[in-house]
Amino acid sequence: MTAPSDAREKRARVSRARQAEFEPVYHFYGPHRAGLPPLIPYFRELWRRRAFAAEMSRADMRSANTSTFFGQLWLILNPLLLAAVYYVLVTIIRRENDPAFFAHLTLGIFAFQLVGTSVTSGAKSVTSSGKLLLNTPFPRLLIPLSAVRTAFFRFLPTVPVYFVFHAIFLTHVWSPKMLLSLYFLATMIVFAMGLAAFFAALQVYFRDTSSFLPFFVRIWMYLSPILWAPEHILGRFSGPIITLIQLNPMYSMIGGYTELLQSDAFPTPYMWISAAVWALAAAVIGFLYFISREREFAVRLV
Repeated sequence: MTAPSDAREKRARVSRARQAEFEPVYHFYGPHRAGLPPLIPYFRELWRRRAFAAEMSRADMRSANTSTFFGQLWLILNPLLLAAVYYVLVTIIRRENDPAFFAHLTLGIFAFQLVGTSVTSGAKSVTSSGKLLLNTPFPRLLIPLSAVRTAFFRFLPTVPVYFVFHAIFLTHVWSPKMLLSLYFLATMIVFAMGLAAFFAALQVYFRDTSSFLPFFVRIWMYLSPILWAPEHILGRFSGPIITLIQLNPMYSMIGGYTELLQSDAFPTPYMWISAAVWALAAAVIGFLYFISREREFAVRLV
């Protein structure tokens, strides 16, 4: 009578041990709240497999020819030409020629494209990795995170280009405060990671998501402090309109980023706090939603 009892206890211990760790080869999913596996082992395995995400990103960049000279050149020319078009349009509308505003446009567009590209490419990252999902065991969150890494490395060549325009049009604005802009750049990256994970999971269930996102991203750019500066808006509007403008996550992230680099002034405390809150909220919601659904991806993509 004791043998069956010992066997049951042994099976129970094995079951508890499996639930307490993330196994990359065999995923054991017992009943757990909200479809989430044990998060600490999951993120430990995610960090251990970071080289896998880096290699996925490098392969994506090689396939897009972004490792070649002309591929790198197009990464700069594309947003630069876009900034030139918007500069002409804004100059005509405002009827004033401000060369320094072109530096603001390039900085804002370069930064926004980091987020926008992360979201649009991250949304398609899981659905375009069907065979990889079926044949390779790893934490699936690495897929959208690798898309964000690719977007970041495509953003890097634009940084020296901006500083050329900064040296030409904003010769008086050089300060150690500019280093603090890295804080807002970091919040944009974390924010992009959360959105990439969220939309990557959503795309598995609603395949039109990736078709809708480019239009959403374009409208989002118009509502962000790129074609306009925060100080210009705050001086013209008040009340509910200002509240709606400030609820845009990019208002605090890009607004604080551009102020530190171009105005030699500290952003308001609202911008510092809002940028961190939006970034953390997007990461927590996006990551948890993705992780809670990733068990179904292989079935949905078959």
